Amino acid sequence: MARSEVSPGHVFEPWQVWPGSYKNPPTDGNYPSPGSLGLKIVQSTQIASMGSCFAREIRKVLLKEGYAYITEEAHNPASVHASAAWERTYNTFSMCQIFEYTFGHWQPDLRWWISPVSGKVQDPYRRILLYDSIDDAEADFEQHRIHSRRALEKAEVFILTLGLTEIWQDKIDGSVICLPSGPYVKEGGDMSRYRFRVSRYNENLENLERIHEIMAKHNPECRLLVTVSPVHLFATFREEADVMTASCNSKSTLRAVTDEFVARHDNVFYFPAFEMATIYRPMIDQPIFAQGKENFHVNQDTVDFIMKQFFKIYST
Repeated sequence: MARSEVSPGHVFEPWQVWPGSYKNPPTDGNYPSPGSLGLKIVQSTQIASMGSCFAREIRKVLLKEGYAYITEEAHNPASVHASAAWERTYNTFSMCQIFEYTFGHWQPDLRWWISPVSGKVQDPYRRILLYDSIDDAEADFEQHRIHSRRALEKAEVFILTLGLTEIWQDKIDGSVICLPSGPYVKEGGDMSRYRFRVSRYNENLENLERIHEIMAKHNPECRLLVTVSPVHLFATFREEADVMTASCNSKSTLRAVTDEFVARHDNVFYFPAFEMATIYRPMIDQPIFAQGKENFHVNQDTVDFIMKQFFKIYST
């Protein structure tokens, strides 16, 4: 049990006090956690995941360690980041749209971008997926919907890694594109129908609630494990804020949203990858940032540390 000189009448558990404070034990290389809180994962547990760059790291380690990680559309390069060819999904709007088109009839007003110079057909809603024709794009997307549904229906545990709150939204129908990038944008495609904005707490919570509602209908036994990516923003489209302020706002908003989301549902859990990287690793004098041109990413030692804690907390 941990002690507090500030509140001497209360006895805290070790994970409830700041390591090394007052007479409490210092950091020992093991993140102070209350445990799995009811979520247990074994190697045969069917696990699926979706999210930003850090989701790819989770996928790689689970496959390497021999867990029953769901891999649909293995032939498609866009599936190397997730359990199907969702590519990287940075915001809750993009995530929610995936669940909508997988189990419903989601159809944006402008479905495909046609690059003005090369003529390449680009999917605005999945990160730089390119086709030679609309027919090819439509056919591939219909197959993708089948694989997407298969992955979501098979999952016993679904890991959602939330990335940022900045979005580019269609001013006509409200749909949200993945990123303003790829040949369509580089070749001067018309982006006037989209507006940039920072999404806020309530709407991100609504997106997660909608995802929960859809999963409750189509895979009610699935448990959701939510985490906030420790990978910072490479750049911000906000002109009134610096990138570090913008990144902090994104992560803080999503962390607060996740806390409320977990509190509302018995089958939703939180894994503190963000806290492990940005708070605990510096406390034990370990660098967290990668070297080189992607120095906004966490380094491999930090990834390894986070996944070691993941298995310690959830795996039997």
